[in-house]
Amino acid sequence: MKKNKKVRSCAYHLFCAVLALIMIYPVLWLGFSAFKEKTDIFQEAGKLLPAKWFFENFLNGWKGFGGVGFGRFFLNSFIVTIGATVLSVFFSVFVAYGFARINFKGRGFWFACMMMTLMLPVQVLMVPQYMLFSKLGWINTYLPLIIPYFGGYSFFIFLCVQFIKSIPKELDDAARIDGCGRIGLFFRLILPLSKSAMVTSAIFSFYWRWSDFVGPMLYLKKPKMYTVSVALKLFADPNSVTDWGAMFAMSLLSLVPVILVFLSLQKYIVEGISTTGLKG
Repeated sequence: MKKNKKVRSCAYHLFCAVLALIMIYPVLWLGFSAFKEKTDIFQEAGKLLPAKWFFENFLNGWKGFGGVGFGRFFLNSFIVTIGATVLSVFFSVFVAYGFARINFKGRGFWFACMMMTLMLPVQVLMVPQYMLFSKLGWINTYLPLIIPYFGGYSFFIFLCVQFIKSIPKELDDAARIDGCGRIGLFFRLILPLSKSAMVTSAIFSFYWRWSDFVGPMLYLKKPKMYTVSVALKLFADPNSVTDWGAMFAMSLLSLVPVILVFLSLQKYIVEGISTTGLKG
């Protein structure tokens, strides 16, 4: 029995290792292709390791195009991503606090309406949103990419509602005895205790906003305002020879912020998601 158990365990771990290698292989291929000469990338596509390490791809890619360096594109992405993340996370917790702790007329109805917005495809909202932002004069600015998250994000609101419900209400009563009102209760009690849910929401928001392509492509017209996702697409020029080496090098660099954020905050993901189904 022990021998059969060891065999099954070895087979299971071997299967998981092979599956993990298959899933991570495209990322490995991208990473090693960033160090190949552009003429060798597809000629030696079957070889993972480069025959000769070519570091000039990073220098060529960092120069950017149209007189705009890639450092500017990274700065633009950080402006949009951080701005949208801060607004969506803070106001999601704020709205969730109202749904979870305040009894008001029609709370269930408005919560259901909020949840129904998750079912709306992004493509359905593009045309009316573009018309609205155009009339407001927001085209070719970062406002359409940041301001819509002023009221929070429905998925994050749901996540925070479930988390706040897991906080014992006895703490609210104790805070009221000490003189806290609803606003003080939110800032002094709910907000600090919701750190795990907030960090989890921030990680998801950072990843989604950083990799967003359609929004920046739709609203930004000037090259100096492009984000990293749009700049990477414009590296591929159908009218001339595409510098695939530089494109892959910048693609590899664009993964660094997301990976660093995930690795530094990954413990909060499990903690934040695992406690959203609990109630005090």
